[in-house]
Amino acid sequence: MPICDVCFRKCEISEGKTGFCGARTCRDDIIVADNYGKITSAALDPIEKKPFKMFRPGKKVLSLGSYGCNLRCPFCQNSDISWSKVAMEYKYTADYFSPEEIVERALELRARGNIGVAFTYNEPLVGYEYVRDTAKLSKEAGMENVLVTNGTASLKVFNEIKNYIDAMNIDLKAFTERFYKKVIDGDLDMVKSFIENSVQSCHVELTTLIIPGENDSEDEMYDLSGWVASLEKKYNKSIPLHITRFFPRFHMTDKDPTPVEKVLKLVDIAKQNLKYVIPGNI
Repeated sequence: MPICDVCFRKCEISEGKTGFCGARTCRDDIIVADNYGKITSAALDPIEKKPFKMFRPGKKVLSLGSYGCNLRCPFCQNSDISWSKVAMEYKYTADYFSPEEIVERALELRARGNIGVAFTYNEPLVGYEYVRDTAKLSKEAGMENVLVTNGTASLKVFNEIKNYIDAMNIDLKAFTERFYKKVIDGDLDMVKSFIENSVQSCHVELTTLIIPGENDSEDEMYDLSGWVASLEKKYNKSIPLHITRFFPRFHMTDKDPTPVEKVLKLVDIAKQNLKYVIPGNI
């Protein structure tokens, strides 16, 4: 049975079935992106909304999402296009847009401050082929590309896209194996590897959503920011860290919003190691 090599899950996918992410399928014994070109969300967003602090401030970017995700964050902000039952209906209802059509639209939007294309909203790399093909055409047209990702893609996928991506915002959702394994069913080591490879390739900013009782300890933030600082030193790069406030949603409505003072305290902790630390959602 064919094995998908896009992420840490290594799904075995039989003919006509889909993998864990809901976006990859098997056709004629080949694993392909079933969500290729199927756009569920599109908007001309401020670049700061991705979020980016130190990449093309004041500009806008044509932002695209499809459906599917390989993590299971119970606090997902885009559950309607990621891994909910509603999201999986998009495989039948989403409109198709070719890479050429997207780039044409992105060029038209230059007059409104658009710098290029952002792959965002769901997890873009479960359909990395579309990211690669569209970003390549966008670069050839003289535009820039940004990626918002959970960072759990394989090195193979990273190598397919790295030459076409100018900036990434990567979720570093926590800095403990417990959180990654038990809360979101993920892989911290793969995320750390993806981040380190990305820092060598393009501009990188990181985002950590602070959830009360889950990843909000001062010790964890000190360790997380210390690791990021070690990458800054190793590669002589600045890596802004966005520390953002949680609000109850999706399958995690039993927790209160993160206290503002907690977010600001963790910002102060991170600033012991990093120069650029940005509070969000406060």
